[in-house]
Amino acid sequence: MLNALYAQNVYTVSGTIKDKLTNEPIIGVVVSAPSAQAGTMTDENGFYSISIPYDTITLIVEQLGYKKEVIIINLGQDMSVDFLLADDDEHLKEIVIEGNPHKEAINSTQMSKITLTAKDAKQVPVLFGEPDLLKILQLKPGVQSGGEGTSGLYVRGGGPDQNLFVVDNAVVYNPNHLFGLFSIFNTDAVKSIDLYKGDFPAQYGGRLSSVVDVKLNEGSETKTSVRGGIGLIASRLTVDGPIKKDKASYIISARRTYFDVFTSQLNRMNKNNKSYDPIPAYYFYDLNGKVNYTLDKKNSFYLTGYFGRDVFKYNQNSLDFTFNWGNSVGVGGWNHIFSDKLKVTTSVIYSDYRYNIKNRFKDFSFKLSSMVRDYTIQSDFTYKHSEKHNIKFGLYTSYHRYIVGRLRAGTDDGTVQLGLGSVFTSQEGAIYASDDFDVGVRWKFNAGLRLSLFKNKSNYFGGIEPRVAFRYLISEKVSWKGSFARMYQYIHLISNSGASLPTDIWYPSNSTVKPQRSDQVATGLSLIIGDKFYLTDEVYYKWMKRQIDFKDGAMIYSNPNLDQEFVFGKGWAYGNEIYLEKRKGKTTGWVGYTLSWTWKQFPYINEGEKFFARYDRRHDVSIVIVHKLTERLNISGTWVYGTGNAVSLPNGRFVMQDIEGTTPKVIPVYSKRNGFRMPSYHRMDLGLIYKFKPKKEGRESDLTFSIYNVYNRKNAYFIYFDEIQNEFGVTTKFQAKQVSLFPIIPSLTYNFKF
Repeated sequence: MLNALYAQNVYTVSGTIKDKLTNEPIIGVVVSAPSAQAGTMTDENGFYSISIPYDTITLIVEQLGYKKEVIIINLGQDMSVDFLLADDDEHLKEIVIEGNPHKEAINSTQMSKITLTAKDAKQVPVLFGEPDLLKILQLKPGVQSGGEGTSGLYVRGGGPDQNLFVVDNAVVYNPNHLFGLFSIFNTDAVKSIDLYKGDFPAQYGGRLSSVVDVKLNEGSETKTSVRGGIGLIASRLTVDGPIKKDKASYIISARRTYFDVFTSQLNRMNKNNKSYDPIPAYYFYDLNGKVNYTLDKKNSFYLTGYFGRDVFKYNQNSLDFTFNWGNSVGVGGWNHIFSDKLKVTTSVIYSDYRYNIKNRFKDFSFKLSSMVRDYTIQSDFTYKHSEKHNIKFGLYTSYHRYIVGRLRAGTDDGTVQLGLGSVFTSQEGAIYASDDFDVGVRWKFNAGLRLSLFKNKSNYFGGIEPRVAFRYLISEKVSWKGSFARMYQYIHLISNSGASLPTDIWYPSNSTVKPQRSDQVATGLSLIIGDKFYLTDEVYYKWMKRQIDFKDGAMIYSNPNLDQEFVFGKGWAYGNEIYLEKRKGKTTGWVGYTLSWTWKQFPYINEGEKFFARYDRRHDVSIVIVHKLTERLNISGTWVYGTGNAVSLPNGRFVMQDIEGTTPKVIPVYSKRNGFRMPSYHRMDLGLIYKFKPKKEGRESDLTFSIYNVYNRKNAYFIYFDEIQNEFGVTTKFQAKQVSLFPIIPSLTYNFKF
């Protein structure tokens, strides 16, 4: 029987799977042939390829939210079969979606991965009612926020600069708006977002802790649609539709806040009030655009663009201050299918992040700026050698240009002129290959290798980055997984930890600043409980070398010898992450718990002893519940708890008077670095979505009401010390006080689609 099976020809079935209504490709659709024990998933272009050693096969296509497709195929040769999946809302109530969305997660070698869609973000209550995918990621185990309201990510002991953010293959250097309170990712423009906390696929590199891969929507090829939302602080609008039916599509998405509209009106009303202090103007905006064109079944093209800016202005009396920062991204891509087994995506990429500070006082002007810009070309190949071997390989090269702390100052008449700052360039490249392959029925492996190279002037750096993962299938619903990954980081974020502004400086490796490196091992169990629950339990350990910090009193801005201000050390992070999720039924959601430790050690900090990193968090808990009360009414709630951040606070003071007769100085005395803890953080949010009954087919609208920080918890944003004086005006002691950022905040948003 076995010999007869191998004597048969092996045929390949391939094609694309798209949404029936919009003709957009669907990512992550499971395509399986159970009798042949074969299966695969669609990629970001909706493409699949599966090899089958039978003449007749039953092919099953399933994705949560779509009708399950089952077809019988008679094979005599390789075939191309495309699918158009209908949304489950179009079907009769007695039809049941049988596909389990976690089935592929059990069978895959990939671990330490989180996938979100825009739909997930819109179900969870968030600050100011503005859906934000990065904030949803913070509710997953192993991912922490930097503080109250921020969208920065601290993943498995890594800092915010150690996360690689990729949008349609383009690197984004600062993914935040509003000083970190919101991300730049407009949910209406996003198709999906994948976060890799470990077990990094070989195509990714350049950061130590995580990869956040964002895929944007393509737009409908069949009909024009408009959707958006009007909230208390921001509004957004997205338009998409066909350029040429079933051939080409477009999508344009825009968003803007209107703080400045209210503050300028308030300033105008108090123009003649001499005791009134004008409120600075602040707003941010972003614009996403994408065009797709299908030339034929084997060739398609796309153009992606993003432009966003934050603007902060203050103009009063003789002071004129402007601060703006933001990203610009452009991507041109070509998808080509050589055969039913081999395909390639080639991208030409432009990415730019910069900030500018302009200050004018009377006849004197001051300007400080910084920038990092990339020009990149990359090609990514997928080769389906057989059902037992899925091979990926590719290469990329990038040219970086940095402007570090450029300072220009002078008088209007030109009598005083000053210019400082540095300009650097560097080149980076890599080649990679990986193979996802089966060994028997229960064992599956993924072996990958990435070779990276970095050049800055006459300095060359390189790294061999092995990636290995395995999966052992204990049963149909239980698997054991493990992985090892090495990552190098060649460019580094230089920021003053005491500053609240996004004055980030990206600095390349050189003869003094060597590349950072991390090695991470992880193992865990994944299991499906019944047909509704999915449970994972992962433990990890990470070693980090050549970590970077500043000397005490370091001068960061307009310093031509910035690398002389650094100190270098090492770090460790380890922990256990438990995650229970339910994605089917009227009540859905998840519970996550992380127990973790993060250590740092520098020869010239803390007398060489290791200390807790600021973002070390012993316990981290998140509970998210979404319940469908009726067809038109959903309620949701979240509760989070986290151990307070480690901070450095003075544990004593002494008085010093260097010259007799002068005012004595009070000098704080610090103990160990990060030797104190902020109070524990916890908060509850509630949300309610009411869907209006559509007056016409294809039209949707809802009201989203949310309450942030329901029980008004006063979470510490930072701690300062206040002087306590006696009746004679003499300071007798210092009292620690905390500053809280957000009280209870209700918000209301109207969302629409037609």
